Amino acid sequence: MDEPRRLDVGDTRLHAVLRGPADLPPLIMLHGGPGLDHTEFADYLDPLTDTVRLVLLDERAQGRSDRDAPAETWTLEQMAADVGSVARALGAPRYAVFGHSYGAFVALQHAVEHPGAAAATVVCCGVGSARWLEDIPQRLQSFEPPDLREQVQTSWANEANVRTEADLARLMHEQMPWHFTDPRDSRIAAYEARVEAAGPRYAPDVLRQFSVAGYGGIEVEDRLDRVTQPLLVLAGRHDRTCPPEASELMAARIPQSQLHIFEESGHMPFVEEPEAFLDVVRVFLRRNLG
Repeated sequence: MDEPRRLDVGDTRLHAVLRGPADLPPLIMLHGGPGLDHTEFADYLDPLTDTVRLVLLDERAQGRSDRDAPAETWTLEQMAADVGSVARALGAPRYAVFGHSYGAFVALQHAVEHPGAAAATVVCCGVGSARWLEDIPQRLQSFEPPDLREQVQTSWANEANVRTEADLARLMHEQMPWHFTDPRDSRIAAYEARVEAAGPRYAPDVLRQFSVAGYGGIEVEDRLDRVTQPLLVLAGRHDRTCPPEASELMAARIPQSQLHIFEESGHMPFVEEPEAFLDVVRVFLRRNLG
C-alpha cells in the first residue's frame, strides 16, 4: 500500500511515495529526466519490497514536490544534498540510494560528495562526466531506422523549448525508441501504459533549464576514489545515451564497486530484462543492508 509523504528538506518540500514494509531499510529512488517524476519506475521495482522499503522520490521542483524551490537551486549538487535531507526527514540513519539515468547522476554525485552517508548506492545507466554525452548528436545521426531517427532528433532538439506538461509527455513518447535496444520493442507501449496509469506529473521548466546546461554537468570521475560505501554500477550494453564504457570506468575507479552489464538492454534494463535486473539489485542490497 502506498504511503504519500511531504518531506521538509529545508527550503522546500519534496513529495515521496513510500511502498513496502515499514520495518525494512529505505531505498531512496531517484528518477531520470530531469523533469520526470517517480512514476518513471511505475511498478517495475515493486518486487524489491521483499528486501527494502521503496522511497519513490519526486526530485526538487519536479513531480508533486513543491514548485517553490528557486531556479538557482535546480542543480545536480543541490539535488544530491537533498538525498541526505530526505533520509533525515524520514528518520532513517541507515538507507540506500538508487538512481536511474539523470537520477544516477544525482546518486553518484551524492556518493562522491557525501561518502558513506548511504549504506549502499546503485547507479543505473549513468555517467561520471558530461563528456560521455557530448557526441549524442552524432549518435543520433546514425540511429536506425531512419523514420524514427528524424522523430528522435526533432524531439531531442525540442527539449530546449518545452513549455507544458503535455509537451514534455510527447517528447518522452517520441524519444522512447532511442532508449530500447530494439527501437520497435513491443514492450515500449506496455511500459508507457504502466507509467500513465501511475499518473505522472512533468516539470517542463526543469527539463528546459537542464537541456541547455549539460543535464547538470556532472564531473566526478576524478573523485570517484572518495566513494567509501559499496556501489553497484548497472549498464545496458546497447545504451545509446549513457554508454557502458562510462560505467566500466566508474566501476574501475570506485573502491568497493560491482559492475553488471545487461547484455540485452539499452537505457531501460529494468523493463528490458526485468527478472535479471531485480535479481542483481536484490542480491546487492541484501548483502549490504542485511
